[in-house]
Amino acid sequence: MLALGVCPTFGGATLTVETAEQEGTDIVSASGVVLRVRVFRPPGNGPFPLAIVNHGSPVTASDRPTMPLPTFASASNWLLAKGYLIALPLRRGYGLTGGAWAEGYGACGNPDYYRAGLATADDIQATLTFFRARINVARERALVMGYSAGGWGSLALASTNPEGVQAVINFAGGRGGMQPDVSNCTPERLVDAAGRYGAAARIPSLWLYAANDNFFSRKLSKEMFDAFVHAGGNAEYVLLPAFGTNGHFLFTSPAGRKLWQPPVDAFLEKLAPH
Repeated sequence: MLALGVCPTFGGATLTVETAEQEGTDIVSASGVVLRVRVFRPPGNGPFPLAIVNHGSPVTASDRPTMPLPTFASASNWLLAKGYLIALPLRRGYGLTGGAWAEGYGACGNPDYYRAGLATADDIQATLTFFRARINVARERALVMGYSAGGWGSLALASTNPEGVQAVINFAGGRGGMQPDVSNCTPERLVDAAGRYGAAARIPSLWLYAANDNFFSRKLSKEMFDAFVHAGGNAEYVLLPAFGTNGHFLFTSPAGRKLWQPPVDAFLEKLAPH
């Protein structure tokens, strides 16, 4: 099961993204686009449990081509301390990966959030398939995490019940947030899509949202969660305290880790063998 409490060291110091072995990897997606992936590796030969951490999508389309390879230093440091090999893919339509953006959901008044999430899931699956084939990765010990659009795509992936994934962690997941005149585009479509994912998903998942998320309100996030579990999804929901002026960015802020780490540690502990 999931590795817990492992604290790799590097030269006598706790392993971090600054001291871990790092590599850049190219993965061919199902559509033939080459995904650029940042990888952090603990010392040794493994096999290591795998963590795939998935980025969000900027509100402004013009920012997609300039997105850097993800690092998520605070979360990555936490994962390295647990002994994970970490893969941070840059999906189609973003930054150096380039290509056509696959995750569009259409017009604000008639969005297809279900299909958009599955498009994100396709690139996560390509990453999962690639790394499960590596000899230094424990094939049945994968953790999939995502933030915002990456969290939504991680839930979509859960609906396919991929081999080797033990758990999914959704940080502030959703689509269609922070529109010019409304906080969210057609939120009832998000709730409906969450129910469709939950009807098929059987992998344990943890949902975390801040009380003052301006993209996905506490009411909306709970409605999405309720639709997911009422349809049959296996999930837990945690409403975190308000964070800054917009709790949507809790996961990307180093200071936010003190809020999300305790419930995530508790969730993973329940999945670990005793």
